[in-house]
Amino acid sequence: MDQIATVNYHVHKPERQAFELDAGGIVGNLISPELVSTQMAVRDVRRFDAGLSFPKNSVSFAKFPTVVQSFDAQRNWLATYDAELSQLLATEIGAEEVIVFDHTVREDDPNADRAPARNVHSDYSVDGAKKRLIDILGEDKAAEWSKGHYAFINIWRPIGAAINSAPLGFIRPTSVAEADWILLDLIYPDRKGQIMGLAANPDHDWLYMSKMTPDEVAFFNIFDNRGLPSIAHSALDMVEDPNIHTVRRSIESRTLVRYAA
Repeated sequence: MDQIATVNYHVHKPERQAFELDAGGIVGNLISPELVSTQMAVRDVRRFDAGLSFPKNSVSFAKFPTVVQSFDAQRNWLATYDAELSQLLATEIGAEEVIVFDHTVREDDPNADRAPARNVHSDYSVDGAKKRLIDILGEDKAAEWSKGHYAFINIWRPIGAAINSAPLGFIRPTSVAEADWILLDLIYPDRKGQIMGLAANPDHDWLYMSKMTPDEVAFFNIFDNRGLPSIAHSALDMVEDPNIHTVRRSIESRTLVRYAA
């Protein structure tokens, strides 16, 4: 039986819309464009054969324990964890080179610096991805990478306990119409980017993995210069077991990968 979750879709408007992060210089202060809460059926990939594969669906799941015991603010774990993620992507998708350039720890607490992202989106527009490539590599190296096959891939892992509320959900790309996407500005205190929001469509096929543990990861495509679709995703407002009250904590790691020619 499908679960029912609430998701927050974006809305088409004639004017350009934007998120403003750390607005007014206040860490965690988010100014958001209009969102519409919508109930959708979501299918648990543990309970049915989703036929998921990364090359076909832009998302996959793996059991991949980490030796990191604490993702604390001191970040002494960075080198170890980055090496683990590089090995994961080499093994699972054949990445030849991996640059891990960002980690975000999220906690489902109104006082947290970063709460789960509760809007249906993908992290880069085409122009936003090209700009980010230059930001990370510099213009000369970005031009070199652009001649081959590169991609931005996110890796998501629960922290501390299995996810009981606000799991991460994904929309199968084949169920998304091109007209569903909405270009959005992403405004930081020190830079500006672009992301893609998604408008509601009853045809969207939502998937998630129930009760993901800290030994499991989801890895999913955000941009691929050879055409693998970017996958829309969001935290799902739903609870697996009302008798469990653990707070959802997770770490999302952003990577830039280069494939063999």
